[in-house]
Amino acid sequence: MTNPRTVLMQASQGPVPENWRVFTKKRGKISGFLRGTSDDPDPLLVITPDGVIEYKDERKPLTIVNFHDLAAIALKATARTTSDSMMAHLDVWVDLKYRDGGKGKWRSTSFSGDLQTIQGFIEAYGAHKALQGRY
Repeated sequence: MTNPRTVLMQASQGPVPENWRVFTKKRGKISGFLRGTSDDPDPLLVITPDGVIEYKDERKPLTIVNFHDLAAIALKATARTTSDSMMAHLDVWVDLKYRDGGKGKWRSTSFSGDLQTIQGFIEAYGAHKALQGRY
């Protein structure tokens, strides 16, 4: 996997390779001030053919998932409803099974409500496995 900081720098400055998916949003001034992150760069999530890299703020370490380290993934979801509403809250994530037997869970910390991030992760991982001949 390419150096994660290099990937984030390229994604923030553009242009990026066609097979990358980049998600970004402006940091809210009030929330940034209250959290002490107003001077940090905006949140950035980059999905590449080799993995996923996410920057939230200077207080949190980078979130990195290297597809080479994974043995399998599984889409997971739960839904919650309340008795007084017809609406459901959907919680979606990707379970990760690592080659070394470890397990993990991935969902974007900055873009958790954007299901395109989950879809991008699954598509990129599927393409990675197909190119590696491990499908």
